Amino acid sequence: MVTTLCDAAVAVLTTAAPPEKVRLTRDYAAAWRDGRISDFGSLAPPERPARPERPPLMLPRDMPKRGRGGSAQNRLALLHALAHIELNAIDLAWDLVCRFVGEGMPKGFTDDWVQVADDEARHFQMLEERLNQLGSGYGEMPAHDGLWQAATVTAHDLAARLAVVPMVLEARGLDVTPDTVRRLGEFGDAESAALLQIIHDEEITHVAAGRRWFGHLCAKRGVDPVETWQGLVKQYFRGSLKKPFNVTSRQAADFGPEFYEPIAE
Repeated sequence: MVTTLCDAAVAVLTTAAPPEKVRLTRDYAAAWRDGRISDFGSLAPPERPARPERPPLMLPRDMPKRGRGGSAQNRLALLHALAHIELNAIDLAWDLVCRFVGEGMPKGFTDDWVQVADDEARHFQMLEERLNQLGSGYGEMPAHDGLWQAATVTAHDLAARLAVVPMVLEARGLDVTPDTVRRLGEFGDAESAALLQIIHDEEITHVAAGRRWFGHLCAKRGVDPVETWQGLVKQYFRGSLKKPFNVTSRQAADFGPEFYEPIAE
């Protein structure tokens, strides 16, 4: 029985079926907002979230290449990949809420990440509905299994988690989505373009939450946020920061170029 927020987080993380994961997320987020769940609890999250039998998960290097053209198949592959990212993002948010409950962060921290989980669940729903409209669905194509790696390598440190997940991975979404929206419009898929624009705009608030609470944590620890972020990214992010950056959207999230420009390729 779910009586605490960590109970809720673990219930979502151990649920494999995407529709049920989404339903639980939305129900528990509403219960947290209106006070039906008010205690944090201390139940530890699993090392990995439960996953459905489909889609088959592959190493990133083994994934079939997705073309940039406007064919129906390419657009389905794009939407499927985005749905997979959003499904993982639901779990990333709940894992963050539960794993670091002992850090002594203000309630506003928890409020923000429960809202992020709720947003990601709604984004998955939107993408799944669009896939259904186009005659497909989540699970119809393979997906890569590299997305949880960022959670695994930062499980010991909240600062590292915030540095890598919202401030690298989600910020990268702000960089690439506007061009995807433009191309979908050019290919005549206004419905998918509009959906991705909504997701982009709401993801700004997620990057902003990461930046805000990373700054709070750095102040609490008495360290410089820019230098600390750069050091954590170099240590825990297996990849490079690639230009060009969507400076406008990043600035809207209070994430200035002094963080990322000096270490970008």
